[in-house]
Amino acid sequence: MKKLIQFKNIVKDFDGKLVLKGINLDIYENEFVTLLGPSGCGKTTLLRILGGFLRQNEGSVLFDGVEISDMPPYKREINTVFQKYALFPHMNVYNNIAFGLKIKKEPKDIIEQKVKRMLKLVNLEEYADRNVTAMSGGQQQRVAIARALVNEPNVLLLDEPLGALDLKLRKEMQQELKKIQQEVGITFIYVTHDQEEALTMSDKIVVMKDGEIQQIGSPTDIYNEPVNEYVANFIGESNIIDGVMLEDYSVMFEDKKFQCVDTGFESNEKVDVVIRPEDLDIVPRAEGKLKGIVKSVLFKGVHYETVVETRVGTSITVKMMVLKDNAVHNESVNEKISANDFYLDIADIDELDESTIISRADAQAWNPEADEFISIKEVKYEIEKANGKYPVTFSTQAGTSITVNMIVKDENRVVNSEYQEEIFAVNFFKRPDEILESIALETDLKTWANASAWSLEDETSVEITTVKYDFDPENVTPGVYDVTFATEGYQYKIDTTDFHPVGEEVGLSFQPEDIHIMTKSN
Repeated sequence: MKKLIQFKNIVKDFDGKLVLKGINLDIYENEFVTLLGPSGCGKTTLLRILGGFLRQNEGSVLFDGVEISDMPPYKREINTVFQKYALFPHMNVYNNIAFGLKIKKEPKDIIEQKVKRMLKLVNLEEYADRNVTAMSGGQQQRVAIARALVNEPNVLLLDEPLGALDLKLRKEMQQELKKIQQEVGITFIYVTHDQEEALTMSDKIVVMKDGEIQQIGSPTDIYNEPVNEYVANFIGESNIIDGVMLEDYSVMFEDKKFQCVDTGFESNEKVDVVIRPEDLDIVPRAEGKLKGIVKSVLFKGVHYETVVETRVGTSITVKMMVLKDNAVHNESVNEKISANDFYLDIADIDELDESTIISRADAQAWNPEADEFISIKEVKYEIEKANGKYPVTFSTQAGTSITVNMIVKDENRVVNSEYQEEIFAVNFFKRPDEILESIALETDLKTWANASAWSLEDETSVEITTVKYDFDPENVTPGVYDVTFATEGYQYKIDTTDFHPVGEEVGLSFQPEDIHIMTKSN
């Protein structure tokens, strides 16, 4: 096929913010190409640059081998259908469609021939005299398409034209648009954030995110072989599991080896494993390659969306003691100092130093008038390698000081023998203002509790993915609260026509070709 449109290193910014970051894309004759992505990804900006309504900061746009960046919109062999149609409310259907031909001063009989052909194409032959304001959304959209096509462009741009329609009508119009494109035999470039629209209508999908192209391919390629987690999640539902590619055609996840059809990875390379919900089957537990428990069931009309948990994450719960403000005010030198009691694991005592103690106690001193921090110059403490309370005193150069307790306790650990995983955290003390001022509370809670998890097999770090707490961060008051940290469990979403009740023990089955491997680097 012949290249019709070429975007070469297209860069565009608005008020200094980059919205297109060097787009390179080729579009061929008679293709139905969909630019797919969330709001703000740059897809409409790229479309408007092609239509001539915007000028890129860098790069070039070629149409049939000719640079068109400086060509005004009306001279380009391109027409646009907008989301809001932009029809003329004072004109009937016939005159709306004929408008562009009249501007070109085409003969009246030619205009009539072309308009009637378009009315037939969009199934509006009986509506030529109807005022467009008296038509439904779907009918108005057909008029907008006919008005664009009657000028016989080489390319039709469609900027989310089905967005205003209800679900049933939108599905009908998807089929109509594809049929029209095939009949007129020109290139359609379609912008949408609707994945189903893209999969239903397109010859080629361009998946975009944050002004960059993530993947280009046919609907089948994009769906079955996503290049990264973003594409896998954006195009339909996905189960994405951490895995290791042992060798060609062999992958390990959930500590089990499975055959797959992928090759070209390094031996023992860490990968993401993708299995689509429709590729998983629920079978009797004894027959399953994976075994689990049904956690939830949602009826979707033609199938049940069933979630099966195959592995529970390792978790630990600690206490957060929220105390009243205990700041000491030394008015003679206009200094304040504060610190919290804190817990220590016995194993941490050997590596204890002043900076660690200051950090764990969240000790700080400041000038309350200037609101400037003051250095803590001295940390006094005596500690034994045994459970108990040990005072620690923090002081500034001017002698402003506060004393709190280091509380040494036995290790607070949870071992998950089944999955060879261990998690650790300690109880901790905080003040309401510290919680209120936290910018990233979950991260701070992990830091305050010194929470960590690791594999017992190779001692590698395991990510703590879940942080749960039983307080309102915006209105926390002094008291004792539970904070739970947990590693990731494994849950799979399955589309099935059979109902399985919550709590049922089941097996999951799949074939090697149902497993899709993505590199972690993507």
